[in-house]
Amino acid sequence: MLRGVMHLAANYSGVKTLFWQGPDWLAVMRIGLGLWWLESFRHKDKQAWIQRGAGIAWAKDVADKHRWKFVTTSFNRFVAPYPKPMAYIVLTAELAVALGLIVGFLTPIAAIGAILLNLQYLVVMIHDWAEQGQNLMMILIAFIVIVMQANQAWSVDSWFGILGG
Repeated sequence: MLRGVMHLAANYSGVKTLFWQGPDWLAVMRIGLGLWWLESFRHKDKQAWIQRGAGIAWAKDVADKHRWKFVTTSFNRFVAPYPKPMAYIVLTAELAVALGLIVGFLTPIAAIGAILLNLQYLVVMIHDWAEQGQNLMMILIAFIVIVMQANQAWSVDSWFGILGG
């Protein structure tokens, strides 16, 4: 069914838009998602995250109170013992996803990275409804970026003809 919907969407030329064509609006959406990730990176206190492990300590507190024990166990086994490397991983991943989406470089890979990050945040913050809405919307947009090939316009991918661009 999904294949049929994607085929229909890809071959439907009757879409009317204002100002630009469909691929341009998909690029706007892709760039907007990238800017959302850039803001997620920008607003973090990098010094506190890296030097004091503040972000990982906060997440550990959330994980320790989590309703699903596998989250607590996994976090305490794989993340909490390594606060500095994990801080670098989170910060680097958010920045890489942001830049990949904004400039449209390796766009499907950046969008998959966005989905994976959002899924992690969704699971850890399962009790916070506002956080859930943000994560679900970002996952939806990243999914659309992938299936609608939002790197067709305004992207490094399209300039070099890579990954469907």
